[in-house]
Amino acid sequence: MARAAAVTSSTPRSGHRDGTPDPATDRSGAVLSRLQLLVTRKLDGLLQGDYAGLLPGPGSEAGESREYRPGDDVRRMDWPVTARTTTPHVRRTVADRELETWLAVDLSASLDFGTGRWLKREVVVAAAAAVTHLTVRGGNRIGAVVGSGGDLPAPRWGRRAPAAAAGPGRLVRLPARPGRREAQGMLRAIADTEIRPGRSDLGALIDMLNRPPRRRGVAVVISDFLAPPEQWARPLRKLRVRHDVLAIEVVDPRELELPDVGVLPVVDPETGELHEVQTADPSLRHRYAAAAAAQRAQISAALRSAGAGHLRLRTDRDWLLDMVRFVAAQRHARTRGTTR
Repeated sequence: MARAAAVTSSTPRSGHRDGTPDPATDRSGAVLSRLQLLVTRKLDGLLQGDYAGLLPGPGSEAGESREYRPGDDVRRMDWPVTARTTTPHVRRTVADRELETWLAVDLSASLDFGTGRWLKREVVVAAAAAVTHLTVRGGNRIGAVVGSGGDLPAPRWGRRAPAAAAGPGRLVRLPARPGRREAQGMLRAIADTEIRPGRSDLGALIDMLNRPPRRRGVAVVISDFLAPPEQWARPLRKLRVRHDVLAIEVVDPRELELPDVGVLPVVDPETGELHEVQTADPSLRHRYAAAAAAQRAQISAALRSAGAGHLRLRTDRDWLLDMVRFVAAQRHARTRGTTR
């Protein structure tokens, strides 16, 4: 019950749609255009000086391979890649003071929902923008992998929905590059990603950050984590072995409890299943809240066991204030010598 209850979606919230076309990409683009000044004013300087290394210079951390050019140091020849491609390649190195950050952005169908001040996908885009602003400075690089659902035909009332599509869904990799202009292009690509029907594989999305192996850096996973923990917990633990991992969980209040509004038509956006729920039944509301609380506790326990930092953002609260408090608490913990 916890899974089915937590991903249900109701009719659009008041004021969200007025009958005219209002694509989600337009809303996300508008949110993105308002974020830069807001994030700058409240978050600027919170992570100044956080680098993976201490010394400037070319560094010794291995980066990506590229074709050999005259004048390259032959001691940096990448012989495995050269043997596979039959073309000479060299392995680039990355400066130790460069911090590489990767975002795993989950845009499953369950994110296209919201009953508070924001849609869940808007909070996802906002969180990605805030993390980007905090890290893209001083030559730091940031990239992303984005996942959306599989392909399912639109459900109809009175007809049972088809089973969820198998497979990981649509996964896109946006290469890590330095510079604010490139970071803004990455954020626009995330904001313009179409949320597709069906259920994506969060584990496969996280595992994209494990392949190919990268130098130590920061990995941020942004999702509602409604997929079963056994699907994503192991890839997250594997990611934590080499990187600092932050999990940003996006939650809507209707996923935690149901209001008493009589008969409520709801749809699971990932499977397309349609139901009518009698919310006037107090025992049903109690069971729903208990199942939702147990589900969130299971998610929190899985994130703790993976060693990931855990930040929960809600659609009915000031997400930026919650993020400021979290970052400040993390910095305070580090200055006192604690880890998390």
